Amino acid sequence: MGKSNDQKGRKRNNNKGERKSAKAKYKKRGGDGPFSKKAGLPKNKRTNKGEPLPKFSDRVRLNKFLSNAGICSRREADALISSGVVSVNGKIVTELGLRVSPTDEVKYDGITINTDKKRYVLLNKPKGFIVVPSARTASGKSALNLVQKACKEPLFPVGKMEKAACGLMLFTNDGDMEKKLTHPKFKSAQLFHVSLDRPMEQEDLARLTAGMYVDENMFSAEEASYVKGRPKTEVGISILSSKSNTVKLMMGKLGYEVRMMDRLEYAGLDKKDLPRGHFRHLSEKEVAFLKMS
Repeated sequence: MGKSNDQKGRKRNNNKGERKSAKAKYKKRGGDGPFSKKAGLPKNKRTNKGEPLPKFSDRVRLNKFLSNAGICSRREADALISSGVVSVNGKIVTELGLRVSPTDEVKYDGITINTDKKRYVLLNKPKGFIVVPSARTASGKSALNLVQKACKEPLFPVGKMEKAACGLMLFTNDGDMEKKLTHPKFKSAQLFHVSLDRPMEQEDLARLTAGMYVDENMFSAEEASYVKGRPKTEVGISILSSKSNTVKLMMGKLGYEVRMMDRLEYAGLDKKDLPRGHFRHLSEKEVAFLKMS
């Protein structure tokens, strides 16, 4: 008995889907450039997905506005709003879900609340500087001290970087931006120049992009190659990750010691015309890109 046209069509579509799946699964990496655009193996699914990614908007809920201004926690802000001690543009507000914009005048107990302007400062961190100073840190030997004069608003770092590492670090007072860039779901594009204790073997270079398990987690580089014109102890590695220690973990798994690690690019930002130890403010275009990406 012959098959219907619908059955034949479904079979063709299924075969086509299988071929595509097999092709994607077994497609070999090609190209001999320093950074091939082919992706590595898929990463393991994360068990800790974290909170939802923040949504950027000029208008925020009133309780969050009060919390960001340092008045109180969001839960305490709800109680203040309900009690009628908060006004917006001269009117008492008791609605908990109300949203306010930067141009609105918000008062708590008759006093106007001033919020800091959002700042985004990019630093080319030198080697030997910790990110945040501590009681045991020598004066001036922290990355945070290097950006103190960037603005009057207090800044905090986005993510971490080891003392021995150098390169791009972002500082901000925008909590939503920091939360987004360090969120497990947001994998920032990062490019590193790494110097090792011994020449890297060609097969190990391939393993970086093929993927490997480190402490039961799958890691892989998007691209990896020897640095042109340099010894084979120097490697360029591109990753998609919200963390900066991924490269060091992979190198340790392969039996290499990292002597130097310089982050050249981070989340679409680069250190062009930014000398070591110097900082610059992000442009409006760069900030918009980070919010949309």
